Amino acid sequence: MAMGLTLLFLSGALLSGMLYYVTYQYRDLRKPNFIIILADDIGWGDLGMNLAGKSHTPHLDLMALGGMRFTDFHSPASTCSPSRAAILTGRHGLRNGVTHNFAVGSVGGLPLNESTFAQVLQATGYYTAMIGKWHLGHNGQFHPSHRGFDYYLGIPYSNDMGCTDSPGFDLPSCPPCEQDMLTYSHKHGGCYSKVALPLFENLSIVEQPLDLWTLAERYKQTAVNIIHGSRERGQPFLLYVALSHMHVPLSPDLSREGRDPGLVYAASLREMDSLVGAIKNASDDNDKENTLIWFTGDNGPWTQKCEFSGNVGPFLGRWQTDRGGGSAKRTTWEGGHRVPTVAYWPGKIPENTTSRALLSGLDIFSTVLSLGGAEAPSHRHYDGMDITDILLHGSETGHKSLCHPNSGAAGQFGELQTVRLGQYKAFYITGAAEACGGGTGKQEVHDPPLIFDLSDDEEESSPMDSGSEEYQAVLEQVQRERDALLRDIAKDHVSRADYTVDPSAAPCCDPGHVACRCEGGG
Repeated sequence: MAMGLTLLFLSGALLSGMLYYVTYQYRDLRKPNFIIILADDIGWGDLGMNLAGKSHTPHLDLMALGGMRFTDFHSPASTCSPSRAAILTGRHGLRNGVTHNFAVGSVGGLPLNESTFAQVLQATGYYTAMIGKWHLGHNGQFHPSHRGFDYYLGIPYSNDMGCTDSPGFDLPSCPPCEQDMLTYSHKHGGCYSKVALPLFENLSIVEQPLDLWTLAERYKQTAVNIIHGSRERGQPFLLYVALSHMHVPLSPDLSREGRDPGLVYAASLREMDSLVGAIKNASDDNDKENTLIWFTGDNGPWTQKCEFSGNVGPFLGRWQTDRGGGSAKRTTWEGGHRVPTVAYWPGKIPENTTSRALLSGLDIFSTVLSLGGAEAPSHRHYDGMDITDILLHGSETGHKSLCHPNSGAAGQFGELQTVRLGQYKAFYITGAAEACGGGTGKQEVHDPPLIFDLSDDEEESSPMDSGSEEYQAVLEQVQRERDALLRDIAKDHVSRADYTVDPSAAPCCDPGHVACRCEGGG
């Protein structure tokens, strides 16, 4: 009897151990879920985790405490379409063809021979969804529903590229959509008035004009539903959330502040943070040990919008601002592309860690494909790197160098005329970006380039002496790195985007109505 009980006990223990082993082996073999959150026009100093003092982003700060904060992470470009194209493909605009923004009436978009990380993951069995701003073409095969996303809810371009019935805060302020042809006027300087801002669900326009003031809540509920639905689907998932925050027009809930313009940006930050917090909480409830959340930005703040733009932190671009002009969005000064970034993956990414490695949004493509067990198309070259070792194993080995493309201010779109090399940064061209108040600063070509040592001059105020031995040694390495990249691009399979504009290509649910208003919409 005793022998039988002993054998029974041992058998039960063995079975329990086997079930424990199989369960955890299954956990390890499962493909991870990915939630990529991209903020729009956000400043490095907008998040409490980056600057001391009052914080408007408690949820993101908490996510950083539970994960990894990056202090030297850069958007691939300093304006919308080029940055998004590079993030989705892992390739500079000179390779993927997207060097400047698409328009409301753009015929084309991200070239069809370019592969997004959504397309690659979808082909390996991932459920893929996108919420938010696309800005990579909305006609035909350029629409996100044809670029790898099983589900899409969002706007086709920036939230200021169409009128609404209740406009948000902007500078200059814009009027609401016209209601009929009797009152229609083309004269709204700096404002889009011909086509109302549309909201797409998959391939259909479901609202035009959309309601900016309820958009964040709509995005929040949709994201939470997608996350909670993943168990029923039985697939790993990719959720790409491209927020309208912090791009103008800002439309936060101002019930706490009243409609005080001076408090609008802070309220918008809190609204964005609440949305991110809801996504994190849903993920934690669903499958937190198997889900990587990656928050970053598409470029720095749009400083010409004054009180409706963000905080660059210490990255002021002093050399430029002292001479007039902006030093954030559309420029290659640090304020234009150094963006707040957090990665969160409980049980995988060590808690409360900081990476100072030189990294880029270009790295998202290679990293999520590597973690998801997917292979990138092999007939082209990539500019990003797989940073799995940085995320999971404490490596601090980032890029040796990064090249920053001209993004709408000085120079030709997409040209790589600013080079980061370790602690040094070289500018071959500067100027021509508008600042708050209207100054632009003249475009200047620099030969030899201005070189700053960011280790003791993060404000980029005083370039190195071009006659010094240190300058000459750095210049030689900068030229070598830049020349090598340009040679590689010249030998690569590169694409060319079609930037043709045709008014009939604008998304319009009812061409017979002024501003394309849908009957009953708005």
